[in-house]
Amino acid sequence: MLICSTPQAAVALKSATATIPIVFVGVGDPVAIGLVQSLSRPGGNITGLTSVVPGGFVAKQIEILRELLPSASKIALLANPDSPTHRLALAEEVPRTAESLGVALPVVEASKPEELDFAFASAAAQHADAMVVFADTLTHNHAPRVVALAAKHYLPAIYLFRQQANGGLMVYGPDLDDLFRRVGGYVDKILKGTKPADLPVEQPTKFELVINMKTAKALGLTVPPALLARADEVIE
Repeated sequence: MLICSTPQAAVALKSATATIPIVFVGVGDPVAIGLVQSLSRPGGNITGLTSVVPGGFVAKQIEILRELLPSASKIALLANPDSPTHRLALAEEVPRTAESLGVALPVVEASKPEELDFAFASAAAQHADAMVVFADTLTHNHAPRVVALAAKHYLPAIYLFRQQANGGLMVYGPDLDDLFRRVGGYVDKILKGTKPADLPVEQPTKFELVINMKTAKALGLTVPPALLARADEVIE
């Protein structure tokens, strides 16, 4: 059995074997990138858990940002052009979101660590009011650098995973601990003989809103009481 936690790894493993069971966790939209036939009937030798509920998650993050920054009209999106999940979101969800929320969503790209500096400089040069940091291996592995660049350019940013609340302004995303606990159930069932094709892909059921007040103060932001009241954790 193989277990993986990124879209790129899942796609690579699927292309490498059609017989060894594969369980993924943290993949945004496994149907759209061709990992499974559908969430309810994955087919083949692969199943697992998604990291988001596909179709409206970027919009939700932007809505949270605009609660903090009601006047924000231009919100940059940091994306990795090498990520199939990011490419799909940029092609489909982002244009719909821009139109429905009435915001400009310029895209800045980075696929390598050395490209992060330019991406943030580009967002600042375009006078972005804030930023949504799309999650992937790059922004996860280089979280301290991403957070530092957001601070350097005075860009209020929202992230997907809890780790980036360590210095990052806000996180809204799935409870990763819960997702990885649930992976154990899949592994147990497959080891007992259930085929991956018969295990529906599941979506997150627990989400976290984390607000870092230190970062908010450093950016000169006042967090509305209603937003604070909804936070699962406030870092003082």
